Amino acid sequence: MKNVQTIIDHAEKTCREHGSRLTDKRKRVLSGLLESEKALSAYELVESCKENYGESIPAMSVYRILEFLEQEKLVHKLNLANKYVACSHITCDHAHEVPQFLICNVCQAVSEITIKKATLKELQKNVTEAGFHLASPQIEMNCICDSCLDSAA
Repeated sequence: MKNVQTIIDHAEKTCREHGSRLTDKRKRVLSGLLESEKALSAYELVESCKENYGESIPAMSVYRILEFLEQEKLVHKLNLANKYVACSHITCDHAHEVPQFLICNVCQAVSEITIKKATLKELQKNVTEAGFHLASPQIEMNCICDSCLDSAA
């Protein structure tokens, strides 16, 4: 189980080191993502802030907050679902590989993994050979998690 306050404290320290600030509203949005078992949309985060903090944050403000959190590498945007997840490496102090996401089609749970650099290089080569240019190395894979698979059996 993750300690949300410890992660928030670490994120706040990281932001200060970058010359930015993790405001209370930003903390609430990040907390909503950290506490969720699945990716959330901006509108779901608006509801989360209402339910958990009694605060009504306009959707446009949540989008700006998510953009800030993404720039600070505290959250990731899942482009296919147009939803966000907290980075699973917020409290790490070392560099990480390009994040890859496994998304359960049934319960919408998300797991962040990394792939080997050689695999990413091979993918880049295949993209180039096909006459395309890779806009982002992030991969989002539709899957079924073990829990959903077990409950379907």
